[in-house]
Amino acid sequence: MKLLKTIIAMAAFLQLWGSTAQGQIKTGDKIPAFSLQDQDGKTFNITSVLGKQPLVIYFYPKDETSVCTKEACSFRDSYHDFQQYGAMVIGISADNVASHKSFANHHQLPFTLLSDPKNEVRKLFGVPKTFVIPGRVTYIVDKKGVVVHEFNSLRDGEKHVTEALAALKKMQ
Repeated sequence: MKLLKTIIAMAAFLQLWGSTAQGQIKTGDKIPAFSLQDQDGKTFNITSVLGKQPLVIYFYPKDETSVCTKEACSFRDSYHDFQQYGAMVIGISADNVASHKSFANHHQLPFTLLSDPKNEVRKLFGVPKTFVIPGRVTYIVDKKGVVVHEFNSLRDGEKHVTEALAALKKMQ
């Protein structure tokens, strides 16, 4: 009986804090519609850009942390390459609008950062988390709103950029 209680407790713990998410969006899935505030406090609706250009949507844990900063600066440093593919880069985390504004200004980020304080869009995408750390996943989305590539790595933020560029190149 004690073993059964332990197993049930562990299952509950993993479901709440585990590293996998039920219903994670995968390659071939359409992305859900959503609206969030950007770093300027303006409402950004994903449907306003669907059908116009490829999208690079990357979820990251927190502004101004080591790996997240390296990742964002890597997207910034390759921004011209993304523009050559006609792609829009969008970063999403739970940080508030003011934090995103400061982060974007501090690192001269030329792309959109969206504030998801209740993790609603993160949950819509099924982005996994590791214990209490929000996951780091990048989705490459074609003009029809279909995911053509996804990359999940909590530790290697800079590889999200190389993966995204390779996926965009294949779309050409």
